[in-house]
Amino acid sequence: MIVDLRSDTVTQPTAEMKEAMLNAIVGDDVLGDDPTVIQLEELVANRFGHEAALFCPSGTMTNQIAIKVHTNAPGEVVCDELAHIYRYEGGGMAFNSGVSNRLISGDRGRFTLEQLQAEINPDDVHFPPTQLVALENTCNKGGGCYWEMSEIERIAAFCRSENIPIHLDGARLYNALVAQKTSEAEMGKHFDSISLCLSKGLGAPVGSLLTGTKDFIKRARRIRKILGGGMRQAGYLAAAGIYALENNVERLNVDHDNAKVLGKVLESKKAIKKLYPIDTNIVIYVLKDHMDMQDYLLDLENKGIRAVSMGAQTVRLVTHLGIGANEMEYLTQNL
Repeated sequence: MIVDLRSDTVTQPTAEMKEAMLNAIVGDDVLGDDPTVIQLEELVANRFGHEAALFCPSGTMTNQIAIKVHTNAPGEVVCDELAHIYRYEGGGMAFNSGVSNRLISGDRGRFTLEQLQAEINPDDVHFPPTQLVALENTCNKGGGCYWEMSEIERIAAFCRSENIPIHLDGARLYNALVAQKTSEAEMGKHFDSISLCLSKGLGAPVGSLLTGTKDFIKRARRIRKILGGGMRQAGYLAAAGIYALENNVERLNVDHDNAKVLGKVLESKKAIKKLYPIDTNIVIYVLKDHMDMQDYLLDLENKGIRAVSMGAQTVRLVTHLGIGANEMEYLTQNL
């Protein structure tokens, strides 16, 4: 048996999702007339209480488009030191937008209002103006932890008072919403823009959406074109996204429960020095110093269990819709 826990991006479309894709009515999205893409964009915008949305190939692209639209070099983006936009997007902020980073050392990717306030630059020629605040929910490198709504509310209110846009990298946002039992609209009202990935726990093969005002999305569409993100008969992919949103949200609870079961198994393993708290579908743990990381991962691979390194001595497992009862039984016996 092969059990792939490298990421929730490895999910395969179900037969029902494939059927929805096969039957999609399509047009040309670059020309703005693909009806299924339009349906998906309207669905997501309405759910989060935003005026409009834009379908893109990836979450990296939606994040980078948002940064480009919100900022005007020279400027600075404030985010946590573990943020995906800083760690895993190839230096895109500097390359695409010419802006620098102000990093906050928070709690597994989450910072407080007070920490943010201390990092807002004064109006001084020695400093780039603070032009954007970005949050990641859930935080990948933080072990899938989610932000408390009370802190989001405080940070968002401060950003509005300072006229600083606030962006949400919601690559796994539905994991946070389901875990907290929070609505899309409640989350959406606090952000000027949201990036939402469909190809992780929701199980679609490709795609992310960017939401915001109509003017913001009009400008974002131009940047998408420049970056090569315009797709033609994209409705086949959009249909998978619609199916995912209508059928695969509540089942994220299963992934969260499975992650906690794996955590219980790992707690008893002598090779493990530290296990991160498990809040959603990501399990991160640290091996003891004498363990060789590559040997450990190879041993898992030989057992048919695929995992990835998240840094020195650190391993990540991610549960998803491809991990069912049979896979969980195998994992509990072989991890």
